[in-house]
Amino acid sequence: MMKKEVFHEAKRITRLLLMFFLIFIAYVLAANGLLSTSVKNYASIDQDWNLILVNQDNYIPDDYDIELTVLSNGESVDSRIYANLQDMFDNARAAGIYPIVVSGFRTQEKQQSLLDDKIEAYNVEGHSKAEARKLAENWVAVPGTSEHQLGIAVDINADKSKSARNEVYSWLAKNAYYYGFILRYPSDKTDITGTIYEPWHYRFVGEDVAKEIYSKGICLEEYIDGLK
Repeated sequence: MMKKEVFHEAKRITRLLLMFFLIFIAYVLAANGLLSTSVKNYASIDQDWNLILVNQDNYIPDDYDIELTVLSNGESVDSRIYANLQDMFDNARAAGIYPIVVSGFRTQEKQQSLLDDKIEAYNVEGHSKAEARKLAENWVAVPGTSEHQLGIAVDINADKSKSARNEVYSWLAKNAYYYGFILRYPSDKTDITGTIYEPWHYRFVGEDVAKEIYSKGICLEEYIDGLK
């Protein structure tokens, strides 16, 4: 009888030790940014394709599919925004401004590589893994939450042989909405978008929506909320 009680007690202690060990491992992984405890929320596709809201809280649906058009410099965009993008660039050049797309569509793998590189850069600076990941995600979207993976967002900069960067940013800020594009991450909307100010990142939403967003001085999240 005594041996049986000892056996059960040893078994109970073993289970407790195993449970505490697993909790400790989970804590270490979470502290180093290697374990996610959040549940993914996927972006709604109930709205028109140009109004899909993808951000840190809304992942791209797994079955999201697009047709791409390759630009002259090798970057790609959703074919549905190509005509508007080309029209915007043609008119900018006519005004003496020379923009170029430095980043268009990105694959999941490309987005992961960009995030990994940014995390590594912060690690080299001496930050812990958890700190490095948090800092990196202020600059690079987690794969699955980047508008670049939709193909309807572009990073636009200057052809430095013909224009200055700030000239391009200034022209886009005043004119992009005519062509259906919005400055996606304004400097005064970081608390809503969750992304720091990016004067180079433009997102296609359509001409009517872009005009309303521009005239009201709101961001895409606020516009979508207004539709509910």
